[in-house]
Amino acid sequence: MTSDSNNKYYHSAQATAIQLDVGLRTYMLGVYNYMAAGLGLTGLIAYLVGTSPELLRIIYGTPLAWIVMLAPLGFALFFGFRIHKMQASTAQILFWAFAGVMGLSLSYIFAVYTAVSVAKVFFITAATFAALSLYGYTTKKDLSGFGSFLFIGLIGIIIASIVNIFLASTALQFAVSIVGVLIFAGLTAYDTQMIKEEYDGQDNNEMIKKKSILGALRLYLDFINLFISLLQIMGNRN
Repeated sequence: MTSDSNNKYYHSAQATAIQLDVGLRTYMLGVYNYMAAGLGLTGLIAYLVGTSPELLRIIYGTPLAWIVMLAPLGFALFFGFRIHKMQASTAQILFWAFAGVMGLSLSYIFAVYTAVSVAKVFFITAATFAALSLYGYTTKKDLSGFGSFLFIGLIGIIIASIVNIFLASTALQFAVSIVGVLIFAGLTAYDTQMIKEEYDGQDNNEMIKKKSILGALRLYLDFINLFISLLQIMGNRN
């Protein structure tokens, strides 16, 4: 291969790498923008409902409470199983609907905890999440090996939380919250790296948008669960 050919090959490879890097940054920015907008919608609805005694009475004083509490789980399962078969526009609508329903589900925190402690824990969560997600994005360490461990921990938290509905043990709740912080902190870094690695520069715009929405949902859930776990540990009750 001649010197000119070597130079052309080098510059072509360099241009491809730069293009891939720009595409990845745009993709990840889309993920974070969707996640942030979803959190904003959730927070707004939670605040409006949570500071209205009438709305709280309508939701939590009737069987509607079970629908509000279980609907987010149904949305998340449907989203995960069906997103690859739906259009990006449909996935986006479902994401906003999920964020809205989650706001209804979390409205109780403004009745249980002081507004100051909710705000304080939110900013602590935001700073923690940002640091962990940045680590997941920039680290050269392969975090895929932690996936099974984190998943088992997540299942354990769910089972313990269900059991505690009947036991109503404050000690068990505190333990679940501590473990929850560790698990969702790990999932934040892990999911960020997995979302980054799922980017494919050959994908069309439709696929990239769907991947962005699904990635946003994963990080959104990590943030919400990390926030709830920290709030149960650090929040001051009314």
